[in-house]
Amino acid sequence: MIFLKVLVEDKVLDGSNLASEHGLSFYIETPAQKFIFDCGQTDLAWKNALKLGVDLHGINFAVISHAHYDHAGGFPALLKFANLKKIYTGRNFWLEKFSKTAEGYKYRGAGFTFQDLARRQIEQKVCDDILEIGKDCWLIGNFDTRYKVSIPEKFVRGENKIPDNFDDEICLVLREGDGAAVVVGCAHVGILNIVATVQKRLDLPIKTVIGGIHSDDMKIFARLEDFGVENFYLCHCTGENLRADFATGSTLKID
Repeated sequence: MIFLKVLVEDKVLDGSNLASEHGLSFYIETPAQKFIFDCGQTDLAWKNALKLGVDLHGINFAVISHAHYDHAGGFPALLKFANLKKIYTGRNFWLEKFSKTAEGYKYRGAGFTFQDLARRQIEQKVCDDILEIGKDCWLIGNFDTRYKVSIPEKFVRGENKIPDNFDDEICLVLREGDGAAVVVGCAHVGILNIVATVQKRLDLPIKTVIGGIHSDDMKIFARLEDFGVENFYLCHCTGENLRADFATGSTLKID
């Protein structure tokens, strides 16, 4: 049995004593290991974790889906609660990210550097394609672009502020019975591209999609159902027409 608990996202369940922010963080526990997928933008995820009874001292590593502040910004604060020695990212993670605004370019990056990791003796493991991180647990990146995706022009990166193609993005895949569950941060590269790539590389049917998909297109559901996806737990950075009631404090069990 695998447990996934929402430590922070844009909403909280009614009557909860937890807090929300524009960000995403999941605590994941498998029979073999415990880890964090995304870190929110501040230390709020870790404050919520304490209220939820999650022992952050017991986690083995952190995975960051991409280098935007609302997924990576809480990582430095996590180190106050957990003695991590390993972090998993996609390629080109250190290219700084910005948003183009009417006032100029606003920094939207991770908020920490490779040198910060080196000082703390934290190893960075990069997923270029597919990387097994435990029994029935994988990271996948470098997604095939089978389906067209329109990434907003405001997203740029690097010193020259080039358009961001989000090739740093990775997803988490967890075995679910005879299929798999796909956990995403924002799916900037397109949730259809992600699901199609995972299905092709692992040769497993995708049963569940969890996370944010940066879309409000109802047709996405139909296309995902064509892939055989049965369960949708959508949150942060998903349009209101698509997202379910999957908020901070929610717990999901994956068989």
